[in-house]
Amino acid sequence: MPAIEEAQITKYLAKYKNVSATRKDVIDVVTTYRSLSYDLQTFVFNDGSKKDLFQLQGTIPVVYKNNTYYIPICIWLMDTHPQNAPMCFVRPTPTMQIKVSMYVDHNGKIYLPYLHDWQPQSSDLLSLIQVMIVTFGDHPPVYSKPKEATPAPYPASNYMPQPGGAAGNSYLPYPSGAGAGNFPPYPAAGGGNFPPYPTAGPAGNVGGGGSYPPYYPQPGGYPGSTGGYNPAGAGSVSSTGTITEEHIKASLISAVEDKLRRRIQEKVNQYQAEIETLNRTKQELVEGSAKIDAIITRLEREQTELQKNIGVLKDKEQELQESLDSLENAEAIDPDEAVTTTAPLYRQLLNAYADEAATEDAIYYLGEGLRGGVIDLETFLKHVRTLSRKQFILRATMQKCRQKAGLAG
Repeated sequence: MPAIEEAQITKYLAKYKNVSATRKDVIDVVTTYRSLSYDLQTFVFNDGSKKDLFQLQGTIPVVYKNNTYYIPICIWLMDTHPQNAPMCFVRPTPTMQIKVSMYVDHNGKIYLPYLHDWQPQSSDLLSLIQVMIVTFGDHPPVYSKPKEATPAPYPASNYMPQPGGAAGNSYLPYPSGAGAGNFPPYPAAGGGNFPPYPTAGPAGNVGGGGSYPPYYPQPGGYPGSTGGYNPAGAGSVSSTGTITEEHIKASLISAVEDKLRRRIQEKVNQYQAEIETLNRTKQELVEGSAKIDAIITRLEREQTELQKNIGVLKDKEQELQESLDSLENAEAIDPDEAVTTTAPLYRQLLNAYADEAATEDAIYYLGEGLRGGVIDLETFLKHVRTLSRKQFILRATMQKCRQKAGLAG
């Protein structure tokens, strides 16, 4: 690819997040399919927002029943490409009409499993176009618009309708004519100007039908033949083989009815496909609505619980502040007066316990003094004997007080 084109592509992708990967993807496509051109266009999303996105548009070759047709497509690359799948559309020319299917909706948007399962590390535009070619080869996304039926010229001698008239190929799977819509001409087949398009079936689908429409007389009905063609509602052909105006009228009525029947069936199929798409969308919306309602209910419950907890915290904070204020404003506390008892017996028990604890400490420190050489053994034994006697009396007093008060021993 010329350096100028690469520079132009790089310029268009300047605001993309993955410029190098996107540029390589685009270059691979436009190098392989020269019928695709690129540009930077404004894309309008469903919510009305707009964004300048890189666009690939043109035609891709699709083989249908051994004939190659060129399908006009348009590919929009998101600015996060290749992290997100591109948006693909079929762009019919004025002579084409979209054929709604599971792969293309009535707006021309393309739905493919390859797009749905897009993987940033392994998916690319070249493979996407190849999947389109294969898919559209089995399910053509467009067909040519039906032409208005005009009566074929009749011979002045016998008013015989000629086969292969204007209504012979009313529905084509693709737009006919060389260069229609500025797209490459379709290949010719059998020396004619167009490939052998089949006529549309009752559902508007491509296929079915022979060389003559069902409402035209077969070759056996020509004057002078032994056979005859009897259109629906028409009388028998005269023995001379001449077709009267009544026969022609009945043939035309049959032709119009058949064409209207096909058109109506085509519309029915199109609307059914659209209804199925809308039903799927409705189901997704209903499921999404249920999920949203569940989330809203949970959030409301959590909000109520949060408000309750906030109220409890505020009450505790106020209580703590009041306690701090009272402690700051309170006078100094005398430890001896801080501990009080409810009865004289309990006071006696408390005093005896305090004295016994003090005696225990005194005996301990006497032992430390003896080991340190501060006092001699005689002094140690003298004071320990005195303290031990006092300790025994205090413990006996505590035991009596507990029994008197009915406390556990």
